[in-house]
Amino acid sequence: MFLPITFGLYWLLSKKSLRAQNTFLLLASYFFYSLWDWRFLFLIIASTIVDYLVGIQIQKSAGNRNLQRTWLWASVIFNISLLGFFKYYNFFAESFMDMFELFGYTIKSTWTLSIVLPVGISFYTFQTMSYSLDIYYKRVEPTKDFLSFATYVAFFPQLVAGPIERASNLLSQITNKRNFNYDQTVAGLKLILWGLFKKMVIADGIAPIVDDIFANYHSYPASTLVLGVTLFSFQVYGDFSGYSDIAIGTAKMFGIELMSNFKFPNFSRNVAEYWQRWHVSLSTWFRHYVYIPLGGSRVSKLKSVRNICIIFLVSGFWHGANWTFIFWGAFHALAYIPVFLMGRNTIYKNNVVAENNGFPSLTEIGQLVLTFSIVTFSRIFFRSESLTDSFQFIRRVFANFEYLPYEHPQGYRMIDYFVLLALFVLYEYRIRRDERNPFKFKSKIIRFTIYSLVLFLILLFYDSGFDRSFIYFQF
Repeated sequence: MFLPITFGLYWLLSKKSLRAQNTFLLLASYFFYSLWDWRFLFLIIASTIVDYLVGIQIQKSAGNRNLQRTWLWASVIFNISLLGFFKYYNFFAESFMDMFELFGYTIKSTWTLSIVLPVGISFYTFQTMSYSLDIYYKRVEPTKDFLSFATYVAFFPQLVAGPIERASNLLSQITNKRNFNYDQTVAGLKLILWGLFKKMVIADGIAPIVDDIFANYHSYPASTLVLGVTLFSFQVYGDFSGYSDIAIGTAKMFGIELMSNFKFPNFSRNVAEYWQRWHVSLSTWFRHYVYIPLGGSRVSKLKSVRNICIIFLVSGFWHGANWTFIFWGAFHALAYIPVFLMGRNTIYKNNVVAENNGFPSLTEIGQLVLTFSIVTFSRIFFRSESLTDSFQFIRRVFANFEYLPYEHPQGYRMIDYFVLLALFVLYEYRIRRDERNPFKFKSKIIRFTIYSLVLFLILLFYDSGFDRSFIYFQF
């Protein structure tokens, strides 16, 4: 009920005043975040105050690059410290204790703390840091409107799981009055519907099967393990891209356009193209604020390879305080480097498969299958609880070739999910040219039929007693 009530009150009470619009959005955003844990609101407010003041000070220090750099480091250190303490403190403490145990010394576990990870901290700390960085690099001017800046940081549709917006896009819209637009609102509702379908039907529908296979991988043959990790690829895509669609659609209803975060990554022809289509806001963040400052591709091949390794390792570590995510990032670096050395990592002029004739060639099909297989294999690390589980899972995949049809303990019919996923892939291939318009058909009858089918499946898969958060809330 939060969204319809907020939407109605927003346009009813604040349609004549920009300050009223931003005040309402800010209060709604703080309330939205407090639904998870109100204790962490001070973290968002603290980041907001620090980066707001830093932005002003960087501008005031124009002409003194050293002082500007000092203010920039104040923002970076503050935000990384928050992120590091809440997300990585126990990881470093446990790794430190494990290192000493290798030499025969035992350190008491009192080094670790019972720390609750604030929802979305990786997203909003990166968003506020990008503001300070863009001011330092003279890409944007700092705002003196604290209310607008606070709304930019806490904007509730994308607060907890992105997209990670930059001030040049989101803040510039928040500092300008919005007017109700019927077509924009309808487009937003369509995206929300499609996002709910991907989350509740695709992701949550196959989640019990994935959970069972990964929890009991030691007792299943290779065929079942391959099935489990393949389904997890669809689960994590449906879950995360579904949230992004809901966030983008919700923002549209409030007169704001967010950046696209997913551009049909399952139709990528190599790993480089995959990272141009998957979690676009994070990929571009690392490219602009880590890869390019390190020299990007303008340096020697050896240094460029070093830069690639750095951003993928950092990206992996961003996802979670576990060695599994670091290995996941390293795996993608190893898969990306050959593509880079062959010069095939540039943004495609034709970035849509089979743009001309509508059907992929045999070569393209081979590329899609290979890329999907590489990405899916890497998700063994992403999904496993530990490196030990990851390598044991992989060992069983290659050591136990027995084929047995999978039967879920609760009696799920696999044929139903195979048919559903096949239709889902074919449908996404049909709409692959426009991720913002998933129901673009000329015929009203076809549109009405698809709306009805999607809504029916959402209601069919809905379980009021089933509580499954979005996967990326933990990051």
